[in-house]
Amino acid sequence: MFTERLSRFQTKLAEAGIDVALITDDDNVYYLTGYYDYLHMEFGRPTILVVPKDGDTLLITPTIDLNSARAAARVDRIAPWNDGMGNEWREELPAAVRNAGRVAIEPGHMPPPVRSYVNDLVAADKITSATPILAEMRMIKSAEELQLARHAGEVATAMMQAGRLAIGDGVPEFEVAIATSQAGTRKAAELLAAHYDDGDMSPNTHFLQIMASGKDIVKTHHRASTRIMRQGEPVFLCFCGMTNFHRFKLGFDRTFWIGDAEPAQVAVYEVAVASQKAALDALRPGVTAESIHAAYAEVIQDAGYEYPFRCGRATGFSFLEAPQLVTGDTTVIQPGMVLAVDGSVSVETFRAQVGDSFIITEDGWEPLTIHPKSVDEVIL
Repeated sequence: MFTERLSRFQTKLAEAGIDVALITDDDNVYYLTGYYDYLHMEFGRPTILVVPKDGDTLLITPTIDLNSARAAARVDRIAPWNDGMGNEWREELPAAVRNAGRVAIEPGHMPPPVRSYVNDLVAADKITSATPILAEMRMIKSAEELQLARHAGEVATAMMQAGRLAIGDGVPEFEVAIATSQAGTRKAAELLAAHYDDGDMSPNTHFLQIMASGKDIVKTHHRASTRIMRQGEPVFLCFCGMTNFHRFKLGFDRTFWIGDAEPAQVAVYEVAVASQKAALDALRPGVTAESIHAAYAEVIQDAGYEYPFRCGRATGFSFLEAPQLVTGDTTVIQPGMVLAVDGSVSVETFRAQVGDSFIITEDGWEPLTIHPKSVDEVIL
């Protein structure tokens, strides 16, 4: 799978008249080579994948992760570098770009020290972007990726069910986060054992639980805290960071209430649900990404609420991929895409959101995340 992707990428580089690409985004390094979980720029250690339009591919990575690279990376050559020895990660780059007429980089994902060094090696008029090529390659998922997406949906669904069961009067938010993490890890471990020959891939969830309750419900990306939830309060659960099975990401969120719900909040929630339904009614191959957003936004604005943020986004090995369901994105929806689609309304003292992920099929969509969303079913 990774060898085929690298070969296809090299073909696309040649077609675009690009001699060599320097890939520095963690997710794209994984997408092209299978190499992951190395110490990257957070620890001051660049990893750079060098892909010529033809010839051998090269992975420049810290010596401390050399054994992992040898086990996972599907590349022709690995060049390890060590702290303080020689020219470190810079050693191999001059030769890699010396005779290149055009060099592609990832402008939004190249660490500043690496970009500065590349600017010293390559004239500005010879530098172009590899991002559009990779974004287009990753837009339509392979059969293997769609299997990962379905399994990621199972993990997300298990986490949501566990979170729902943990919510209650007198319960601190962090207890919900513990429950969701355990449920997701166990489901992921079950799926890895049953379907994958990959003992190195961790099943553990590793993202702080996004959730908010009571007056904090308006804080969109609030993390689980020590706050004690109480009867009658709304509770928001989001798994857009935690749903990360075998490195495949999805979006998934729900709003709940403990015991009973205020009528005014219910009215807002029902508009959020209706806005997602409008988006899903419009979602199918052949339409533009922005038309999905327009259908969702129309429901929200017609109900008297402010113009909303984007309706959704594509996901995969990154949390955000192309296209985005937002005004201005004219990408045509195609079978094989994986999209997170939300419905959401915010007012001063309350915020409601429901979101799910879907595979685009030949004639519509296939749901990946499953959990009730009618008012009666989300009052716990």
